[in-house]
Order: sequence, then C-alpha cells, then structure tokens
Amino acid sequence: MSILVYIDHQDGAFKKKAFEAVHYASKIAENSDSNVVAVTFGNHSDDTLNSLGQYGATKVVQLEGAGDVFDTKLYANEIIQIAEKENANTFIFSFDTQGTSLAGMIAAKLKAGLVSGAVDYPDTNDGFVVKKTVFSGKAFAHVKINTDKKVISIVPNSFQFEKSEGNATIEKINIQGDVTIESLEKNTVEKGEIPLADAERVVSGGRGMKGPENWGILEELADELDAALACSRPVGDAGWRPHHEHVGQTGGTIRPNLYIAVGISGAIQHLAGVNSSKTIVVINQDSEAPFFKAADYGIVGDAFEIVPKLTEAIKRFKANQA
Repeated sequence: MSILVYIDHQDGAFKKKAFEAVHYASKIAENSDSNVVAVTFGNHSDDTLNSLGQYGATKVVQLEGAGDVFDTKLYANEIIQIAEKENANTFIFSFDTQGTSLAGMIAAKLKAGLVSGAVDYPDTNDGFVVKKTVFSGKAFAHVKINTDKKVISIVPNSFQFEKSEGNATIEKINIQGDVTIESLEKNTVEKGEIPLADAERVVSGGRGMKGPENWGILEELADELDAALACSRPVGDAGWRPHHEHVGQTGGTIRPNLYIAVGISGAIQHLAGVNSSKTIVVINQDSEAPFFKAADYGIVGDAFEIVPKLTEAIKRFKANQA
C-alpha cells in the first residue's frame, strides 16, 4: 500500500507546506507499513525532487507537460492514475486553494471519505479518526472515515517536522493533457516576499492604518521580524493592499506562531482566519475593540506611535544579540 501526497510549488521551489504534507503522510505510513509517494507537476531538478525524501517521501513522481496553468480536472485524473499504479488508498493535500480543489474532486471520483482542514494526525485506535476545526475555528470535530479510500487536507503550520537524511527514488512522466482553463487572472508575488501560508510571523493591518500611504511602518516592522504582511477584508476591498494578503473567513486561514494585528477591530469574520495563531498581539487605540478578547497581548494606543517604537526596540534587541 502507498500514501499519495500532492506537492505544489512556487516558481519551481517547494515551500514549507509541501514538506509538512510529506511529513504528515510519512507519519501515517509508519503506522500502516506503507510507502509515501509524492506527486508534483512541472519541471524540477533532481536535487529539488530528492529534497522531498528528506521529509519522508520514498518516491517522487514528476508529471511533465501540463503547462503552467493549474487545471483541477487534468491534475485530478493524473493523480488518480498514479494512485492506481502505486496502489495508494490515502491521499494527502495542503488545505489551500489547489489542495482543496483537488481533494474534493478526487474524493468525489473515488467515492472516498474526505476530511478538510485536519489539525492532528489520524487516530487509528478505533478505525480512522481525523481531528479538524469547525465553526470558524471555535471548536473541533473528530471525523471517522469508514471508506477504504481516504482523502485528507491538512492546515499549514499545524505540524512540527524535521529534515532527515532520507532519499527518494524519482520517476518522471510526460503527459499530454488539454488544459481546460483558457485564461485566468495571475497574481504575481514579489521575490523575497514570504507567502502567508508558510509564515511563522505575520504583521497585519486594518482600517485603523487610515490609508495605503501609511503601510511603510508595518512593512518595516515585518522586515525586522522576517514576517509576512496581511490585511483585513475592508483593506483589501478598498485596494489599499493586494487581495492575496486578505485573511479571514472570506480570505486566507493562517496559523503563524506570532500574529500582530494593527488597527483591526477583530470582527468575527476576521478572527475566523487567524484565531489558531499561537500568539496574538493586538495594537488598537480603541480599548473596546473585540480583538482584545482574543489577544494574548494587547496594547491600547496610537499605532503610528507604537509601531515605530516597537520596530526600534526589535532593532536594538537584534543588535545586542549579534
């Protein structure tokens, strides 16, 4: 038996969530005497592909010839074919746009049980039970999958993993598929920018920043913390920041170790996307802002005074550590 894990990439490189997904699959494999087969699309160097072996993959299958456009139907069909060849009955995806799209289609095609947004390893003491968040992260559900084939998408930044000395065999397959999407809007990410899904630390701004021209103080703070930038929905809707930075119920869901919210009131829709953060720091001049109830640390005051002082304090701390 094998466990198949889908690996996304950005500009030809695998990100943290890819290694996390492989590690998650390897932990299931340890308890089921299975192999881990990682499947990725595109063209990568052998060294890049073999890096997946250092996180638990025993085999990596690279599918070439699909072009640069993500096509759910084409990708799903190819993954199912690889699964049949490798005798895989468990499928692992990241809980992101691509992973969610593929997980749903593959589960439907195979009539497989599906759990989206897993935050813990499966409990196999009594069947196959997966823990996931429900009600916008306010509670957990333990879902038992009774089907032979199982599909799981895992929430990024939910699992600790370490690099090992493992190696993976590599197989490259050329496919000839017709991409069904003729055009799409492409969001480009500036080089050096930390993807939100992979970020250990996030600095986020809301309407309290008063305008896009004031974002420089948040960018400077994020640079000092090696953090990603995020924003609330009103900020994205107003065009102050790009939409891919929007986190919340209608945006991205993140689980960083540190989330700093500046000038964000903390409406329930926003909290739904960030309340699984390990530590939440809120900076707001409104002492009655709902976000303070969810915060681990809160600062009441003017963000335009506090944020620069916080940045300078971090600079001094880093200088003393050098």
